Order: sequence, then C-alpha cells, then structure tokens
Amino acid sequence: MQQKADLRDSALYIHIPFCDHKCIYCDFYSIITKDNIEAFLTALKNEMKYYSEKYSGERIISSIFFGGGTPSLMKPEYLGEIISSINKYFNVTGNVEITMETNPGTVDKEKLKTFKSIGINRVSIGIQSFHEDELKFLTRIHDKETAIRTVYNAAEIGFDNISIDLIFNLPKQTREKWLSNLQTAASLPIKHLSAYSLILERGTILNKMVIDGKVIMQDEDYDADLYELTIDFLTANGFLQYEVSNFTKQGYECRHNNAYWRYKDYIGLGPSAHSFANGKRWWNFSSLKYYISEIQKNKHATASSEDLDHAQMLDEYVMLALRSKGLDTADFEKRFGDDWIKEKDKYLQKLQENKFIKYDGNFIRLTKSGYAICDEILAKLL
Repeated sequence: MQQKADLRDSALYIHIPFCDHKCIYCDFYSIITKDNIEAFLTALKNEMKYYSEKYSGERIISSIFFGGGTPSLMKPEYLGEIISSINKYFNVTGNVEITMETNPGTVDKEKLKTFKSIGINRVSIGIQSFHEDELKFLTRIHDKETAIRTVYNAAEIGFDNISIDLIFNLPKQTREKWLSNLQTAASLPIKHLSAYSLILERGTILNKMVIDGKVIMQDEDYDADLYELTIDFLTANGFLQYEVSNFTKQGYECRHNNAYWRYKDYIGLGPSAHSFANGKRWWNFSSLKYYISEIQKNKHATASSEDLDHAQMLDEYVMLALRSKGLDTADFEKRFGDDWIKEKDKYLQKLQENKFIKYDGNFIRLTKSGYAICDEILAKLL
C-alpha cells in the first residue's frame, strides 16, 4: 500500500434516506418509513466495496458525513456498522472528522453518548428557528426548548464540535425576530453555524403553497438586508465567515464542506448521493428500492454521469473558491494556467475599487458587500 502521505485527500458522504417527517421546504431525498432498512445496509456495504476497489488505493478519507434524511433516527449500532465497513474498505486518516446530521427530538442524552462512542465526533443540528410560530410554519417536529436542550446535551457528553442550522427570510419574519434567533444561537456552546435563506425548491410543499397563493415570500432586498445583519452580528460575536452561508469559531471549519468548496474529490454513497473524482461527476438513483435493486445487479447505482472539460472545471473551481475563503491564484494557475486571470483583470480591479473583493495578487476574496452580491459577480466572471 502507498504511504498515506502520497494519497489524495478525499471525503465520503453517506446518505441515510430514512426520516420521520417531510418538512415543507425540504427537497432532499427522504422516505417516511423504515422498510428495507436492513436491505439498505447490505446494499450500502456492497456499494462501498465497489468504490473502494476503484478508488481506495489512491486516496485517504479525512471526512465522513452522514446526511439525509435523518441519520440520528437510526440506532447508533447501525451507523457504527457503517463506520466499521468504511474503515475496512478505505484508507481513513486517524483524525477523521465524522459528522452526523441531527434533528432535535430524535436524540436524547444517552443516544448522543452512544453515537459519540462509535466514533461520531461532530454533530450538525437542524434547529432552523428558536421561535415556536416559525417552527410550526416550517413543520419542524421540535420546539425551542428541545432544540436548546439538544445542544447542551451534546456539549455535556463531550461533543466539542457542534454546529447548528438556522433559516432566515421566512414569510413575515422581522429583523428583530431573526436577530433574536442569532442571539440565542450565539449564547449556546456551538462552534459552527450555517445560516441559509429560505429558498423555494421545485417539488416541495412550500413551492406549491406559494403557487397557490397561501404563502407570500419576502423580496430579495429584504433577504439581502437580513443576510448583512447575519454577517455583522456573527462576526461581532467571534464567528469567522468562511463561506457564503457558513460561520465558525477559530479552528472549527467543517472539513467536509471544505472538501466541496476547495474542489477536492468526494465519494457519495446511498440513494441520490453525488460523487466527484478524477474530473468525473456521477449521481445515484433516488428511489431506495431502485437503489437497492441496482446495487444487487451492478454493485453500483449510478443514474447518470458526466466528464467535465477544462472550461467546466475552471468555472466550478472559481465559483466554489469565491463562495468560500477565496481563490488562491497559485493553486489556480497550477491547475488552469494564468490566461483566465489576465483576461478578467480589469473586472477584478473594478470589483476591488468598489470594495466587493480583496485582491492582493495571491488571493481573491469577497468582502462582506461582495458576499451579498456573490451570484451577480459570479455571473459576470463566468
């Protein structure tokens, strides 16, 4: 086997599709049943073995992320069996970050303690709001008290790396209400916070409610105002912004997210999971039954794939870099040459004059004002 120092740093995503409830805004693949739970585990192990034979010899896994669905619905032993299989089939770094998405109300203190004992060392808690009326609108199953207790339970049993998710720009949400969400979050023992604007996704219950006129969304200017409030408050309270929607205490950036934003390879396992490796992207079928059937027949469940050309990879690299900590010009030129930077120099200088970016010749970073119009900047650059 190669020395680990020679292996390519990569991430592993595991999609657990089982959920106890479908929220009105969610467009991730999930099913409200535990049928086929054992068949899924068998299929997942077989898919893991298939990809380990293709890729394990050239890479080392530094991040494992259990997403869904609701991974915390599962018994800890179930996820423990998956982690054991990962260690069996892949090269895994000794200090691997293992994140589990968690919904308040699905874990008590004892269950969290068992999750920690099987190797989970980071929890991402989907709180979304600390206001009862907003939680009811979002059709979350927990209340404010349960959300806060879940964070403290995780901290008390030894989770040092705790992240929470919040959603802003809900219909009728005031600045004061959103600010109180941020204030509550900052008072908790968390190291990371993801703040997302409420987005309409096709096929969701919320999208139909808007189409039917039952819900009226707030406008983009108000959304931008709440976003700037978010940046100002969190940066003033010890959080560093390292991506458009993500904020962290020093030293607690999400390693898995950084794999995506820094254009590293990642392997996705489970129904609807996406992968990117060696310049190729592919994604699995979403139906759990079809996923299991495809694994049984082919050892993989790839629905489709694409090989990215030079221009596509350049665009994606720039987009991901600018959405996060910035574009390292030396790394960029090593991958793509310097023609693009020379071609865009005048526009980059204009962005700097208007204080939308900081550009020192080595790094191109968005400022707070730049993050607020990130999509517009990227549209002109790409």
